[in-house]
Amino acid sequence: IDLVVQLGSPKSVTRAIQRVGRAGHRLGEVSKGIFICSDRDDAVEVAIMLKEAMSGHLDRAHMPRNALDVLAQHIAGMAIEQKWNVEEAYELVRRAYPYKDLNRKDFEEVLKYLSGAYSQMEKYKVYGKIWYDPEEGVFGRRGKLARAIYSQNVGTIPDEVRVRVRTISGRRIGSIEEEFLERLMPGDRFVLGGKVYEFVKTLRGFTAVVMPAYDEKPTVPSWFSEMLPLSYDLALEISRFRGKMFEWLENGVDEGEIVEWIMRNCRADENIANAILQYFKEELLYLKSRGVSKYPSDRVLLVEVFVDEDGKKYVVYHALFGRRVNDALSRAVAYLAGRRVRRNLGIIVGDHGFAIVYPPGVQVHCSYLMDIKPEDLPEILRKAIERTELFERRFRHVATRGLMLLRRYKGVETSIRRRQLNAKKILNLIREIEDFPLVKETYREILEDVMDVKNAMEVLSRIQRGEIEVIMLPPTRVPSPFSHNIVLQGMSDVVLMESKRQMLARLHNMVMKMIEGKSHA
Repeated sequence: IDLVVQLGSPKSVTRAIQRVGRAGHRLGEVSKGIFICSDRDDAVEVAIMLKEAMSGHLDRAHMPRNALDVLAQHIAGMAIEQKWNVEEAYELVRRAYPYKDLNRKDFEEVLKYLSGAYSQMEKYKVYGKIWYDPEEGVFGRRGKLARAIYSQNVGTIPDEVRVRVRTISGRRIGSIEEEFLERLMPGDRFVLGGKVYEFVKTLRGFTAVVMPAYDEKPTVPSWFSEMLPLSYDLALEISRFRGKMFEWLENGVDEGEIVEWIMRNCRADENIANAILQYFKEELLYLKSRGVSKYPSDRVLLVEVFVDEDGKKYVVYHALFGRRVNDALSRAVAYLAGRRVRRNLGIIVGDHGFAIVYPPGVQVHCSYLMDIKPEDLPEILRKAIERTELFERRFRHVATRGLMLLRRYKGVETSIRRRQLNAKKILNLIREIEDFPLVKETYREILEDVMDVKNAMEVLSRIQRGEIEVIMLPPTRVPSPFSHNIVLQGMSDVVLMESKRQMLARLHNMVMKMIEGKSHA
């Protein structure tokens, strides 16, 4: 391979280097790559990504810690080989870096679960995989099939399927990805086959029941499962770049010098550098036209309210922290706001921010992000996700990895649909058992791996300490340039026959008319 051509941002410095590194493998050659950007947010991302790459800065790696489902696999495998002293096994496990901080109670709870201590699960064919004597402090293999069960079911990659969609009357209308279903709440509306449907419930694991809502507009955006999240470290660098750009423009730095700086430091061509400059100029002029004197950066988080032509309100948080952090923040805000207005609110999550969508006539409150205490965030998120499709399906993944739900038994493979149905029944049974390890692991996986609760708490801490100032703008009919991709994500299914480029052009024209109108006033 002589040259790598990357379409769109790979979302992290590490991924960018890895992908470009596929070229130039001959001795003495240099790896070369070209990045083609899809829009202005993409251009800014890639520019700062390449700047960081050329400076030798890499993203921090995220490593799951104390995964109790994987621990269950290891313990079952250890028990096959010999009888173990609990203390020796515990110390051995803690020699692995991801488990160096594993507490003894969690370790013993996994032993208790694997030993079949919860007899109420036997009616769902969940039996002990080991024997465990807590008084003597020893455990070992249980049953002649232990080795076969382990070897046929070990592994960590979850099985994914497409979910059938049918109406209440039973008419099948298509299918959706399981990951898309995870994000749906009863009452959410989405587009399938060019028509709008309202989600009602799931039926027997892998059938989503909907009702036609042809005259309504969608409340959830399209889903693109292949999209990777922007890394938190790169997001912070982009935020700092935003602050630098606005400072230069405010101080009257020559535009040619700014373009030259971008070209030199970010390896961008002149067209991209000029596009980035123009993007920031438009945002600056827009905010000035609204009387705003502080601009989005690593120290300022703007909150704007865009009201569309139907009266639906998009509360847009310019939170450039990456999608995993924004997933956590948006769910917490939507949960608290939804409780206040007594209804489910729409959520749009992106790498550069998120939006809470209020239906027409519902009063908007924007202060939740400032009111959430960092230490309260994990518990708020647990409450927000505990009865969701996301939790139920992630529990199936965890239960499969934790050898509660077997992929294969005596050489016969069990269907994913059957496992999902059993997972739902078992979850209802064990949900109230205190510290049940696989329920605890499901929460951990969602909060730490799917979301990024640690860095979300850091963001809230910075807000509490005054290191990030949250500025709320009054409602407007014209969204700011920086919010266009977020708003468009929520509106993309509304304009079914209108391309993203056309819609962006329309929003851009609205901004320019507003700026020009203010300048002539």
